[in-house]
Amino acid sequence: MTRFLVAALTLAAYSLLAQSPPSRLAMEFVKIAPGEFMMGCSTGDIDCNDDERPQHRVQITKSFEIGKYEVTQTQWQAVMDSNPSTMKGADRPVETVTKIEAQDFLNRLNAQNDGYRYRLPTEAEWEYAARAGTAGPYAGSLNDIAWYAGNSEDETHPVGKKKPNAWGLYDMEGNVREWVEDLYARNYYNNSPAADPTGPAPGQRGERGFRGVPPFGPDGPRGGPPPGGFGGRRGGPPPFGPDGPRGGPPDGPGGRRGGPRGGPDGPGGQLPIMRGGAWDTLAIFARVSARYNYYGPTLRVSDVGFRVVRETVAH
Repeated sequence: MTRFLVAALTLAAYSLLAQSPPSRLAMEFVKIAPGEFMMGCSTGDIDCNDDERPQHRVQITKSFEIGKYEVTQTQWQAVMDSNPSTMKGADRPVETVTKIEAQDFLNRLNAQNDGYRYRLPTEAEWEYAARAGTAGPYAGSLNDIAWYAGNSEDETHPVGKKKPNAWGLYDMEGNVREWVEDLYARNYYNNSPAADPTGPAPGQRGERGFRGVPPFGPDGPRGGPPPGGFGGRRGGPPPFGPDGPRGGPPDGPGGRRGGPRGGPDGPGGQLPIMRGGAWDTLAIFARVSARYNYYGPTLRVSDVGFRVVRETVAH
């Protein structure tokens, strides 16, 4: 009888663990205190694009918790029951996910009603956390804090293997680029609110939106298209071209201007934004102020992932 009781209790414990909401995964967060910083092109940075200017003071008026690491493939698998990543590894960041899919992940966490609301960071929150009190183009020695084209050996790496920034966050400037919550307008910094900016309103058109000098293409420092086409370095159909789901070529070098759907600023006049460098980006694209906005919310490539912000739900 005792043996059967122990077995029953063990089975019940495993059952409870299996029913634990995904939001209780081993997802660590760092609390970021309110403060202010200079957002955009760092003083003396000669590699900035126009959309990183003007440098402007931003106030973050509320504390927030942001993922200590990028979302891993293990965490994604537990919530989504799939793993779309091109470079498989339990502790590597999940990648090859669209912004729409990242939002679905967050919606599933929010459906657990565990007392938190989960979301992507705003662009201002992301840069504030990435800078971690620093003012230069990088938040530390790039080789110490980031996996990028100069040291990644052409692949992602398990999260947390480089040094953290001064606020204890890992891989903010490398490994994979990260979706943020805002939409894009090239001239947004000219009239951004001083406190808690969240990007232009949906449908509000900005100036022509493209990243600037592309890493690939005739004007890019790498020259020529990436392996596998512009849809991603590791194969898969490109978003443009005869085999791509959108059909036809992008309308700018390297496909930076949004392509044939929605014109230069994407569907509805805008594109989503990614921040941070990645395993395949040159150092100049891993600067904390660098912004990416090409292709749209269905972009699915092996150098794009995300991290999570959570906030307590008021009762």
